[in-house]
Amino acid sequence: MIANEETLRHLMIKAQAGDKLCYASLLAECEKWLRRYFARKINPAAIDDLVQETLISLHRKRASYDPARAFLPWLAAIGRYRWLDSLRKIYRHEHDQFYEQMVADPQDDGVTARVSLERLLGMIPEKQAAVIGLVKIEGLSIAEAALQTGQSESLVKVNIHRGLKKMSALIESA
Repeated sequence: MIANEETLRHLMIKAQAGDKLCYASLLAECEKWLRRYFARKINPAAIDDLVQETLISLHRKRASYDPARAFLPWLAAIGRYRWLDSLRKIYRHEHDQFYEQMVADPQDDGVTARVSLERLLGMIPEKQAAVIGLVKIEGLSIAEAALQTGQSESLVKVNIHRGLKKMSALIESA
């Protein structure tokens, strides 16, 4: 049986009042609903963990549920936050692995230099980084960079000069 909105809402209201049987039924129905909800979003191997994390969050947040409101949007919001948290963990893990591989391979100076350059460009104002990337890295002319960024040619030159000066100061201070 797939519970509908009204049934889930009713079970939650009873669970908030202390009915353990209704709470167990609510969790079982929410588990089914969450499995379907996550099936379109994540790898099937990760569904069990994500469903459990969401049910734990539901348990922790059950007192915050307002019986005057719909239940499924509330549950979906909790599920969405757990899903986003899992994506952040995956991203961080992959980023850390990528960084470790790059640091572990000192032979590949090109990759390490590119990452260092991108970090430096991220530490200066965006307009300066953009024109440095276009002119000094991609090889565009000052006029082409000015057209692409909407800056005047003299502003492009100034931004390149200031950006390179700032990057140089950052390197020296490190």
